[in-house]
Amino acid sequence: MTDHLDAGYLRQALEHDVRAGLGARPKWLPPKWFYDAVGSDLFSQITRLPEYYPTRRELAILREHAADIAARSGADTLVELGSGTSEKTVLLLDALAARGLRAYLPVDVDAVTLREAADRLAARYPGVEVHAVCADFERHLGLLPRTGRRMVAFLGGTIGNLEPAAREVFLKSLRATLEPGESLLLGADLVKDTDRLIAAYDDPAGITAAFNRNVLHVLNRELNADFDPDAFDHVAIYDEGDDWIEMRLRATRPMRARVTALDLDVEFDQDEELRTEISAKFRPGPLMAELEAAGFTPAHLYTDPTGDFALILATA
Repeated sequence: MTDHLDAGYLRQALEHDVRAGLGARPKWLPPKWFYDAVGSDLFSQITRLPEYYPTRRELAILREHAADIAARSGADTLVELGSGTSEKTVLLLDALAARGLRAYLPVDVDAVTLREAADRLAARYPGVEVHAVCADFERHLGLLPRTGRRMVAFLGGTIGNLEPAAREVFLKSLRATLEPGESLLLGADLVKDTDRLIAAYDDPAGITAAFNRNVLHVLNRELNADFDPDAFDHVAIYDEGDDWIEMRLRATRPMRARVTALDLDVEFDQDEELRTEISAKFRPGPLMAELEAAGFTPAHLYTDPTGDFALILATA
């Protein structure tokens, strides 16, 4: 495993985001801080909820089309950004392995999960080099290994967590790291009925609400803060102007929280909201135009039978 994150990197990034986001109007935090061990487990539970369709739809596309994706890409090396446990990637790896896969490079900030996944997959594919890379894909794209003919997979609809300006920078930076003929496999959630979108982010069992509040537990533990997570309501709304879901935490009463590690006091008015995530939903045409503007040629669009989710294979 190659580790591009020094011991203090994540701590410094967290401190920066908390100062910037909680000092802003309106307040915000990036969704990356949901994912400690508890948050990762809660998200795993979310993916199994009947209301949460994206994971099932993306898996259905991979089951149906992984062999075609492998053939069209011509890749012998798979780089996966935000790989996590790499569970659904097995479908893609199986298809690529049948065509002579040489290497798999999972990229994630969580070194523990990354190593566990890499060890498991190295045992499953004994002839394939599994080279884990501990890195922040928004900052370290230029440091990724450049061996083989690569396909970069960015799955799960994670591209939707980036606002348009950040998305533009990310796609252009990714294109700059690829050689002509290498490819990107991009997973994107599609625009659909608003009620279904909101239901996917506000389940009646309250699991998504617990996941949302978990970011405050992370701040309490990591920065010696004293937020009361139970004093915030979970809110999910769909912004039709921007075509994205926003998850927010709404203060149920006026309060002040102390972030001791930053010598920071954070005040909330009653009903004031803290935005914790955006999840953009896409229309295929405009998303392909974004890829083209970044220097990619969209080669093929794959969707599930219901038209809920898409994988786009694009060539550098």
